[in-house]
Amino acid sequence: MQNLIYLALSNFPLTFTLLGLLIAGLQILKTPTPRPPGSAAEAVLRWFMFFGIGVTYFYNFVCHVFFGEAIAKFIGWAQSPFQAEVGWASLGYAVLGFMAFRPNRALRIGTVAAVACFMLGAAIGHVYQIVTAHNLAPGNAGGMLWYDVLLPLFGLFLLWKTREKPLS
Repeated sequence: MQNLIYLALSNFPLTFTLLGLLIAGLQILKTPTPRPPGSAAEAVLRWFMFFGIGVTYFYNFVCHVFFGEAIAKFIGWAQSPFQAEVGWASLGYAVLGFMAFRPNRALRIGTVAAVACFMLGAAIGHVYQIVTAHNLAPGNAGGMLWYDVLLPLFGLFLLWKTREKPLS
């Protein structure tokens, strides 16, 4: 059980995104049929905003601000004031994710765009550290690298699936 908890918490973006997908699935199942067009995609986007962004980045905030030394070690870095800066930025992304839970297209686009810039930039930093410093720590070269690429793409996909009018 301890290993399972460690795995879930050290892969928290995946854990919280999957939790959001589970709740979205339950919401979709309890929606009476026939379901309104786009309601499934809307439910997935809504819960992705709450868990995949809001809860994920709140957890990241707590880890970087209050447990910076342990997180730096997990990433393969030395502890520095940068940890707190990442944590406070993460709190801002968490607030955006929680706010974007309510249907507001512009806010959701802005939230996904801001988080995508941060995550894809972090992915570039991880690859740079792998190549130049041979940093293969789990928090640098493991799941975090993949989440930094895949979660923004998932968010963009959900925005595309919930667009109001097809692209011409």
